[in-house]
Amino acid sequence: MKRVALSSLAIAMLAAASAAHAQSSVTLYGIIDVGIGYTHNDTGVSNFTTANHSTQVGFNNGTLSGSRWGLKGTEDLGGGLSTIFQLENGFSPTTGGFSSAGVEFNRQAYVGLSSTTWGTVTFGRQYDPTVDMVQPLTEDNYFGSIFGTPGDVDNYDNNFRVSNTIKYVSPTFNGLQFEGIYGLGGVAGSVSAGQSYGAGVSYTNGGLGLAAAYFVAKTSSQTAFTSTTDNDFGSVINGGFANSNSLAIGRVGGQYAFGPFTAGASYSNTRYKPVSAFVAGNSKTEEFNSGAVFLNYNLTPAALVGIGYNLTRSSGVSGATYHEVSLGSDYNLSKRTDVYLVGAWQKANGQTVASVNGVQTVVAAPASIGSYGINSGTSSQAIAIIGMRHKF
Repeated sequence: MKRVALSSLAIAMLAAASAAHAQSSVTLYGIIDVGIGYTHNDTGVSNFTTANHSTQVGFNNGTLSGSRWGLKGTEDLGGGLSTIFQLENGFSPTTGGFSSAGVEFNRQAYVGLSSTTWGTVTFGRQYDPTVDMVQPLTEDNYFGSIFGTPGDVDNYDNNFRVSNTIKYVSPTFNGLQFEGIYGLGGVAGSVSAGQSYGAGVSYTNGGLGLAAAYFVAKTSSQTAFTSTTDNDFGSVINGGFANSNSLAIGRVGGQYAFGPFTAGASYSNTRYKPVSAFVAGNSKTEEFNSGAVFLNYNLTPAALVGIGYNLTRSSGVSGATYHEVSLGSDYNLSKRTDVYLVGAWQKANGQTVASVNGVQTVVAAPASIGSYGINSGTSSQAIAIIGMRHKF
């Protein structure tokens, strides 16, 4: 009996040691962000048209943060090594539908290994380095879509994710961190078709943050990055270039926090390389250069206000200029619930390319604020949104 008792005790101790060694956790989390918005100059459609521009009042989803729910977890493997995973679905709180039709975990879906010494390697559907490294230093991090680049041409507002990827993120060395990503195209007979790749680096020191990143995506068969990257052509700003065979984005950004103020600036260069001529006899690459600045002020620990300006210019096939001024205010009712009021005005000048009845045509550039994809049908647009966000 004594030996049996001792054996049972030994087994119990080994089981406890094993459980302590392999600690694991799974977290259910989410965000619900919904508001009521007023839009001056709205055609009611995202594709090009100059008719029926008028005012509209309606629901807006995900202004400060995209509404989502997800699961994330970790398992301790010992020696500073852990298994990690994350599954995240975006949805519309006003309809209950998916934010991307037919894609359940449309925001993120990955699994990988994380080492305190060597960094993290993950596999699946993930963010690219411009989002991971540069976006946290922009006004999008504080007030979301209302401060986004017109048409989100540079993925400023994280309009798309990248599928079929391998990503590496280094540990932080004295404030310095870097990451790289590669997406397999999966096209038979061609390694480069449909592939994507990118790299980024960031540095933080006290109130100072700096970052730079580069990302490239290629089509698999002249179909707007359906192999590894989402379609990012839901706006009249860049919708006319949806037959591009490659997209290249370079972004740099920085911010500095001093007292109750935070100031920041960013720049991006985005290039769409055509498969064929956008317009008869013209096969130039379309290029967007965008610069943005912002200034935030904490009125109180719970209240934040901010102002930003964005200048975006396109060149190549045609030329257009977009001036955008944005304002934001946010008040925390608790650690998990806040209310906000944001607004923006945009003025467009020049010409762009649009698909009119299936034919790519040079047209007067219409305004379209941030990444909302709302076509003004005219050269100016204004938006104001009051909303509430809850995190759980």
